[in-house]
Amino acid sequence: MTDHMTRQRTIGDGSGCSWRSIAQIVAMALLFTAWIPVFESVAVSDVLPRTQTSMPGNLARAKVYLAAGDYRRALEACQQEVNERPSAGSYTYLTYVYHAIDGYLEQLATHDEWGAVERLFWNLAYRDAQDLIDPPGGLARMAKEMIQTSVRDQADLHAAMAARLDRRVSDALWLQQKAWRQREPEHWWSGVPVEWRW
Repeated sequence: MTDHMTRQRTIGDGSGCSWRSIAQIVAMALLFTAWIPVFESVAVSDVLPRTQTSMPGNLARAKVYLAAGDYRRALEACQQEVNERPSAGSYTYLTYVYHAIDGYLEQLATHDEWGAVERLFWNLAYRDAQDLIDPPGGLARMAKEMIQTSVRDQADLHAAMAARLDRRVSDALWLQQKAWRQREPEHWWSGVPVEWRW
């Protein structure tokens, strides 16, 4: 009788594996599969800092680009901010980046760092892979004059737009920016006033 019951509980191919064992294996596989996404998310959040798990806003990216000296991308991020949220503030922030480029150039020229001026020129001129094989030309001293003329013109233009939208806001932001320059005279162009909360 016992042999008959045992035979009924085994798989018909004679492997000797019981239905209970198969059910346990299937249950374990389903349980493990359900936990895979949890393990993956824990691994990603443990490896990446919290700030990298979500996409920062335009101004937060611009702040990082300024710190890195990547002025082209800082300009692009602030221009994107103007496109998405046009205001006296966004125009003033864009103007500030133009001023930052101008300030950085002046600092480099004062210390005769013409190689760094040339690198800034390449940073601003480089757009895509085509520039690697057909690079825009320019000597460092000429590049300084060209860049400064352009950024000063653009700064004046965008500052006027900011003032036209809301002079109170733009004036307040420029007072904060002036205080920031006085606090950080040697490297104000690589950051923004704390009050701006980028």
